[in-house]
Amino acid sequence: MIVVVSGPSAAGKTTWCREHFTDHVVQEYAPTGAEPADAAPEFWCEVNCGRWREALLREADTGLAVCDDDPMKLHYTWSLARLGLVEPAVWQREVEVNREAVAAGRLGFADLMLVSIPATEELWRRRTGDPARRRRNFELHVRLAEPLREWYQAVERADPGRVRWELRADDPPAERADRYDTTLFDAVVAGLAQDVSRRSRCGPV
Repeated sequence: MIVVVSGPSAAGKTTWCREHFTDHVVQEYAPTGAEPADAAPEFWCEVNCGRWREALLREADTGLAVCDDDPMKLHYTWSLARLGLVEPAVWQREVEVNREAVAAGRLGFADLMLVSIPATEELWRRRTGDPARRRRNFELHVRLAEPLREWYQAVERADPGRVRWELRADDPPAERADRYDTTLFDAVVAGLAQDVSRRSRCGPV
């Protein structure tokens, strides 16, 4: 089984993973400083495919992989696009390369997604209370919290039961057979577009 633990910076993902699943954690990607400044979607997709491979190896070794943040990190580009911080063409290319990776079995949907999105005030309180931990671009990550919620709401609509809105992994489901289902992938992406359209008709987001 592969579990994803997701949420904005200071949501408690890393601490929770280490406390409850020390021997099963797939660490969040740590920038090396060697990433190309103009890294294309293909580059980041390969990074994420590498984390997915690590999750598969951990699962094969121990029966369980718990990923500190989602290897399918398409949610990050979606969130930047929602805030107008990347061009729509970048989002569309991210969708294309990630879909190709899913179709090829190089990237997949985790069996269970545990998502925690504390209130903005709580995120700032936690950040202030942990001055020893360096959180780069924290203000931006706080802004990304709501688009991140939209991403996992789209997953939840497309596949009810896959997302839980708290960090709790008791009574886990069995391994799912649709990790590499491009129909599910398409449904998530279409659901995001429909949600944006609906919100636009109701007024500013």
